Formats: sequence, structure tokens, C-alpha cells
Amino acid sequence: MIGVFGARTGAEELAALAPSVRDGWMGMGPQVAAFEAALGDRLGAPLVMVDSGSNALHAAVAALGLPPGSDVLVPSWTWIACANAVALAGHRPVFVDVEEATQNVTAELCAAVLTPRAAAIMVVHYAGKPVDVGAVAALGLPVLEDAAHAIDSALDGRACGTLGAAGIYSFDAVKNLATPDGGAVTAQDPDVLERVRSLRYCGLERSGFAASSNGGAAGRWWETAHTAPFPRMLPNDVSASIGLAQLDRLAANQARRAAIWAHYQRELGELGWLITPEDPGPRERHSWFTYFVRVTDGRRDALAHALLGAGIYTTMRYPPLHRMPAFGAQAQRLPVSERLAETGLNLPLHPALTDAEVDQVVTAVQGF
Repeated sequence: MIGVFGARTGAEELAALAPSVRDGWMGMGPQVAAFEAALGDRLGAPLVMVDSGSNALHAAVAALGLPPGSDVLVPSWTWIACANAVALAGHRPVFVDVEEATQNVTAELCAAVLTPRAAAIMVVHYAGKPVDVGAVAALGLPVLEDAAHAIDSALDGRACGTLGAAGIYSFDAVKNLATPDGGAVTAQDPDVLERVRSLRYCGLERSGFAASSNGGAAGRWWETAHTAPFPRMLPNDVSASIGLAQLDRLAANQARRAAIWAHYQRELGELGWLITPEDPGPRERHSWFTYFVRVTDGRRDALAHALLGAGIYTTMRYPPLHRMPAFGAQAQRLPVSERLAETGLNLPLHPALTDAEVDQVVTAVQGF
């Protein structure tokens, strides 16, 4: 079966794991610090690693210090963790529709649903295509970027995830930078970043070991301040070690993703019943995380089943959040998100695909 998502790993990742396994310490340690520094250098911004992208969202929303019970604008067309993070931090998600061509929110779409209690706006760089964060920020609220798809994306030369008040990244097993699981938070305000650092260990300011290693041995290093009740979100050296190896191969993986994207665009772009995704504009660098097409003649489900029968797995990311019962299955109509849910399909795109597998996907779609 050809997978819709995947990663390319090998001997380099195995070698990177060896020190943590050999030394008997696989929790948060020197490899986490090394990964934070290396990725921060690449992005041009400091960051704090946590155990998942979903928890990075939760930590970022909490660390922004919004007034209790605030409204936070969230795209309806995104992963459910975005809305969960808002709700878990004690706020209310207000859902925003997206552009049909890019699957991204715009400043105009956000302005249309602003409420008196709105305190922040979350944007998602879908598939790695950058949102115009500056235009959204001009609405006067802090912007939280979900750059889970956008580890290599940039707008006007600045890395996505570093454009707003805060940003998050995801390093799960199918992301562009793949690890068993992991996430990270960036922020413009160093106090927000320090807040994330103190929250990720159950709200404890620091561990006893860290205190003893930083000149605290003269006192009771095992005593530490509890800043707030919070879930444990500590990263580990296993994921960080693999992340360091993945950073070394990121450029090659991105080149492979870009080549597959370009091949799909050439081969599928002239099908009258299929709309292919929008390429990056002149101000943008893309991450090519997923290849999202729209079937215009009502046969989306039939295409998915035909491809599955041909040994090609596809999916549809994401079900619109405003329809989710957990968020009240709101009566609002967000027509583009709803239409995408009935017409969209994610085709396989990842660096482990062979040329033969890419050709198999193209042939199957063309044949349909």
C-alpha cells in the first residue's frame, strides 16, 4: 500500500540514538538542548521543545496570558488540537472559514467573525503555504501561528512560526521533520517563551536536577516553585536525537517533496474534473507537506475508493471543526470549509515515495 504520509529515515537516525541509549538516559537532557539550539538557529528564533505539536499549541495559548474566558479565532479547516488547545486553556474557539484555493484564513475572513471578547487569532499554514500573518496581525490582536505543516516555509524571507506573537511546530512521525513525537514553541516575547519552559514540567519552574546543575546545590535544590497546574509536556532525548539527524537531511527531503509536487502539478493539472493546489507565490517558500486536490464532479468518494483498490491510500484532512459536537456543532455556516470536506482529497506526498510509486498514483488518477 502506498501511504499518503511518510518519512525517510535510516542509519543516521539510528546512530543519533546511540548516545542516549548507551548512557541510559532517554528523558529530557542534552539532546533536547542541542535540538532546541540547532532548530532555533535554522529558524532565526529561540524555541522551547515539548512532547508534541498538539501540546505545543496548548502551552502556547496558555503562555500568551489571555484574559480568562477569551474568544480565540481558529480556522475551522484544521486539526482538532487547535480548538482543543483553546478550550483547555479556558477560552472559547470562534471558527473562521478559509480561502478555497489555499485552505488558509485571511485577514478579511477573520475580521468577519471578530467578537467583542476576541483576544487572539490562530492561523494555520495549511500544507506549508504561508498565511499573510502581517495582514492578520493588523487586526490588532496577537497571532498564534500553527506551523505544523510549515517547518521549511517562509514569507518575505522570514520563517513561518516566527511571524506572529507565538508559533508552534510539530515533529510527529509523518511531518517534514519526523520523530516519534515532538513539538516546539517560538515567541516574540522572551517572557512567553520562559512561561512555556516553566509550564512544560507540570507547571514546575525547573527540575531538582536542573537546579543542582545551575549553582543550586548549596541550598535545597529539590525545592522548586510551582507556577500553575499544568499537564506534563516534557520532550525527550530520543525524539530530539532523531530530530537532529532529520535536520541534517531536511534539505534533501524538501527537494524530494518539491519534485513530487511539481510532477503532480504537470501531470494532473489539466484534468478538467480535478483542481490541484496553489503553488507558492513570489514572496513565499513552501514546505510541500501534503498534496490536496479537489474533485469537482461529485466523485471524490469514488476516486478515494478506486485508489484504495489500486493500493494507494488517500485521506481527507480535515473535518470542519465547527461541525464537531464537542464544540457545540455550531449552527454557523462556513461554506468553503464545508465544501472542501465534500470535495477534497490528500494524495500521497512524502520523501520516501519512489518514482515508480509516484507514477502509479498519477496513472491511477488519470485513469479514473
